[in-house]
Amino acid sequence: MTSSTQLYGQLFGFLRQYCRAQDLRHLKALAWMVSALICSGQLSLPAWEPYVPSRATKAQSMERRWRRFLDNQRVRVSRLYVPLVLAALSGWRQHRLYLALDTTVLWDRYCMIHLSVVCCGRAVPLLWRVLEHGSATVAFKEYQPLLRKARWLLRQHEDVMLLADRGFANHEFMGWLQTSQWHYCFRLPCDVVLHGASKYPSVVGTLYPPLGEARLYRQVRL
Repeated sequence: MTSSTQLYGQLFGFLRQYCRAQDLRHLKALAWMVSALICSGQLSLPAWEPYVPSRATKAQSMERRWRRFLDNQRVRVSRLYVPLVLAALSGWRQHRLYLALDTTVLWDRYCMIHLSVVCCGRAVPLLWRVLEHGSATVAFKEYQPLLRKARWLLRQHEDVMLLADRGFANHEFMGWLQTSQWHYCFRLPCDVVLHGASKYPSVVGTLYPPLGEARLYRQVRL
């Protein structure tokens, strides 16, 4: 038995335990794709062929199999993937959970909004949404459904910290966070004007502490 076959058996058992699929062939195809991805170390359909036992004599036959899975409208990725992530997070309820909200622009045409779990310096995707939008800056209404769903999925986690980049610093988002009971941390551009306890507003760039130090400001408003 090859290592890819052993890995497939473990993956299929894990998927079958946590994912409810109407057709087990979907889980079998997914398990083979994941095991081939791990064994080959490449995100390339032709590179997976040597790691999947098949009676097919041509690599194109295997590629068509993967394409059918990827193009199948009945296969809902979130129904297969999200239960696995939640199962992995079930042991973290006693610790702070860090989430990262970010965007990625693809081919100057599509914008992918992704909410990820930060683990060991890596961002593991939890929820995502793709828009036909050529900019990395998106309106709050576009990612608010992701936040609502994440809050419901992570309702058993009492200590959640959300990290976000400068493109997400807006009043609507911060208002939502204040009612969500999540902690949050934003990276702001140096030219953002803040209003604090003093009479006059201040620019973020003038508030930087010395290197290696941190400074806390209370009652700050954008």
